Amino acid sequence: MTGKKVERYIKYNLQMTPRHDCDALAQAITDMAAELEYAESELLFLLLENRPIVDLHTHSYGFHTANGRHIIETIKQKYYEYESAS
Repeated sequence: MTGKKVERYIKYNLQMTPRHDCDALAQAITDMAAELEYAESELLFLLLENRPIVDLHTHSYGFHTANGRHIIETIKQKYYEYESAS
């Protein structure tokens, strides 16, 4: 995943202006996808749209599960590491 893809997704699909470092976000999602061996796009949807990932059990009755919270918090942590490095 690239920063340009993240930026385009936010602009055109979500109809919003990106407020964060799209390159750092893309790298964090790519890293997490590699760790989980799961699709980058699904993790992006989870993070930006709160879209559930059934296979990873991220939601239960509309709320985040412990696993869902862990995935989101790990992506955020990685994002801040990449953001501060740039």
